[in-house]
Order: sequence, then C-alpha cells, then structure tokens
Amino acid sequence: MDTREFIHPELHREVTAIGGRYVWVKEERLPFGERQLLYLVGYAVLDTTCCGVGGFACALVPGFVVEWKSTLSADGRPVSRVEVIRDEALEAEIRRRIREVETVHQINFL
Repeated sequence: MDTREFIHPELHREVTAIGGRYVWVKEERLPFGERQLLYLVGYAVLDTTCCGVGGFACALVPGFVVEWKSTLSADGRPVSRVEVIRDEALEAEIRRRIREVETVHQINFL
C-alpha cells in the first residue's frame, strides 16, 4: 500500500497561479466499498495567459483515507494519510462515480 500525507487546503481561498487563479470550494469523502475516497472540487480561471481566457471546474483525488486529519502541518492545516491510487481501471471507476455527483471538466489524481 502506497501512502502519503495530504495537507488539506483552505477552502474558498483564492490561489494565484501562473496562468490565472484557482479555488477549492468543497472537500468530500465518498463511500467506496469498505473505504472512503477523499476528493476536492474547485475551479480555475485562466485570465493571465498569452493564449486567451477561460475556466473550468475540476476535482482532485488524493486517494483513499487511511487516517483522517490525524495531525497538523507546520502552518496549522489538517493532515490526513491517504492511500495513493495507481490503478488505471480503478481511476476510471472513480472518475465515473465522481461524475455521477459532481459537474466537473477534469478529474486528477495525486
């Protein structure tokens, strides 16, 4: 089992990036068999690129929850331990299930 620490981002806090900005607006734990899948939902606005403007909604999947918010980071944010997902068939099933409940353009995995 490949696990890693995941530092939870502050929700509703705009982050400036090279091509624009993004915001995480929701954090969810989706029941998945005997486990819980952690994912975030957010959006990005691309308005400082050389190629034009645009935006999209997205989800980020850190993985399956192993320990939920068990410690704090140096700056006081909650830290969970997650099992990283590396199986393409499992990723496809997770994408399908997230799209059943969220309206997002892309789903990325850590």
